Amino acid sequence: MSAPLSSHWGLDPQVVFLNHGSFGACPTAVLQHQSELRARLEAEPVRFLGREVEPLLDEARAALAAFVGADADDLAFMPNATTGVNTVLRNLRFQPGDELLTTDNEYNASKNALDAACAAMGAKVVVAKLPWPVPSADAVVDAVMAQVTPRTRLLLVDHITSQTALVMPLAELVRALRERGVETLVDGAHGPGMVPLALQELGAAYYTGNCHKWLCAPKGAAFLYVRRDLQPGMKPLVVSHGHNSPRTDRSRFRLEFDWTGTHDPTPFLCIPTALRVVGGLVPGGWPEVMASNREKALAARRRLNARLKQDTLLCPDAMVGSMVCVALPDGAPERPEPPLYLDPLHVRLFEEHRVEVPVTPWPKAPRRHLRLSAQLYNTPADYEALGDALEALLR
Repeated sequence: MSAPLSSHWGLDPQVVFLNHGSFGACPTAVLQHQSELRARLEAEPVRFLGREVEPLLDEARAALAAFVGADADDLAFMPNATTGVNTVLRNLRFQPGDELLTTDNEYNASKNALDAACAAMGAKVVVAKLPWPVPSADAVVDAVMAQVTPRTRLLLVDHITSQTALVMPLAELVRALRERGVETLVDGAHGPGMVPLALQELGAAYYTGNCHKWLCAPKGAAFLYVRRDLQPGMKPLVVSHGHNSPRTDRSRFRLEFDWTGTHDPTPFLCIPTALRVVGGLVPGGWPEVMASNREKALAARRRLNARLKQDTLLCPDAMVGSMVCVALPDGAPERPEPPLYLDPLHVRLFEEHRVEVPVTPWPKAPRRHLRLSAQLYNTPADYEALGDALEALLR
């Protein structure tokens, strides 16, 4: 008899873990490989960081590039997607009166980066309000395109929204905006490992994604894709030795981004292992991983809506990936500022029922919803436990 899929992760068995989306969870085999790499680094740091790490990074980048449908030379490793968003926005130059577009579903950290960049250059942030519930992907495209003007220079958009778990119609948005001469910066924090990616085919100017969420690499593994024609002049947030390197065997983009000072490169180097380990847990590989997680999320939504006697779908099935939102009864009328906000129901679900799942006011208090994740280690019993806990606490 084969071991349950949950045995490949070190998650606390006393907790029903339904929040893979926030920080991910790394399989024990991947963590073991990271420990081996760290031991190798510490055995001879100069040899590892000075002579061995560059080809190792190239190997990891090649594996990642094949997975996300990009040329390896168009990828730079990042510690997280927030750093990727900031890197792009700090490099771009705008004029007073230029408009940078985003949506009201944008991740708070990325929206803050956009606000800061615009404030520094006198540009204007324009926020497209999306309908909620969302009736269709076309409604999202229409809402965004309605805010495009001759002064629009860039769209910052989540690939999968953090608060509302919407898989955005990214290809349609990128295509429509490029026809209007507007480029797109995609905050793809949840993209890799949740939905298939083909970045070269997509044609977005910039795409940054985490590998420590749905791809299940160690924390601190992410990347930034920059379309080849936009790489000249793109600098990392930390300028280091690559800035004046005389080397001609690698692109300036590669030289600048591969070394920004001493750091632990092992999260990046574990990406190929994470791809192999997680993709090897089911017969169909990564396509089955993504399809299985999506089916679990949809099934969980149906199950919870029935338990809560809730017949409202907050988005169509086609806009669901490995996360899904379910509407809850109204909560407290006030909400503290993010990111420290914890809804009292969120806290009670964990403290009284050992269920880890986020509860968020949306679109504003007192309305709220629950956003749950589906991962290979989750089972129908997890969603039943959540339903039991909600029924007990919402009576």
